[in-house]
Amino acid sequence: MTGGWLLLASCTTAPPRNVDDACAIFAEYGGWLGDARAASRRWGVPLPVLLAIIHQESAFRADAQPPRTWYLGFIPGPRPSSAYGYSQALDGTWNRYTAATGNHGADRDEFAAAVDFVGWYVNETARRNRVARSDAYNQYLAYHEGQDGFARGTHRNKPWLMERARRVRQQADRYRAQLARCEPRLAASFH
Repeated sequence: MTGGWLLLASCTTAPPRNVDDACAIFAEYGGWLGDARAASRRWGVPLPVLLAIIHQESAFRADAQPPRTWYLGFIPGPRPSSAYGYSQALDGTWNRYTAATGNHGADRDEFAAAVDFVGWYVNETARRNRVARSDAYNQYLAYHEGQDGFARGTHRNKPWLMERARRVRQQADRYRAQLARCEPRLAASFH
């Protein structure tokens, strides 16, 4: 093939063009609004908290994974964890979610399943660790460290993580303000 390009199609959805604006995300991917609202209602978690956690974990990339280590600069090594997809859920935690919810066909690279997983996890943290579902800062710390790690306070020795949690809270606040402006319009356009 001379002068041509070989294009490989990806099976995953491309991330939204503007991941910092909830209105733009849902304008681009209208079906995601219904998925996110369903998870919000099911688990009692504010929509901005769900979105802010996904924003931090994967920037809305369906196939996100932690970078792998490389040996000698060119030999691929293992990844530091099994985190995958929009929610960056670990294999074991994802298996707990599917067992608890009966959602056995769920995939981490599907937005509907990932946003429901985040809602489930936030709800579990509220139940187990008594962290308000609307508390994006502490919910993110528990999401990153695990509920047991959060209870032990493992995040207290990680200033970089506490700064990341502050950014999650700020992003949730931005999403909240944006959604107040556009959610009624978006909802009307998808009915």
